[in-house]
Amino acid sequence: MPDAQQRPVAQGGLSASGGAPAIDGEAAFVAVADGVFRLEAALTFATVPALRGPGLARIKAAAAELQFDLQQVAASDSAGLALLIDWLAEARTRQRSLRYLQPPEALLSLAKLSDVESLIAGEAQRPSDKG
Repeated sequence: MPDAQQRPVAQGGLSASGGAPAIDGEAAFVAVADGVFRLEAALTFATVPALRGPGLARIKAAAAELQFDLQQVAASDSAGLALLIDWLAEARTRQRSLRYLQPPEALLSLAKLSDVESLIAGEAQRPSDKG
């Protein structure tokens, strides 16, 4: 039997991860500006455990407003969507503003199907406020 350290993160299942290798959750967040991080990892059942803690740490450390750019998210599933909602809940608990920038179409479709599109698309997808 192979050593647990050498096994892929996930074995089959419904997730888009298949036999995905382990990821470094910290390295998946790339700072692109003050309070803006680009997420460079899939948002799947296989990656959620590695990404949750680093995302929460960035929310905790944020002054007031935080943005996660999702443009580089190549795959997502319901576990990834749940993680995004979890991060929003944590941000609200800590009285921080969290917005998701440039969510991929596949993620938006999943969010729409789950009736949470407004949480994921948020203001990043809306025209500027009229008022």
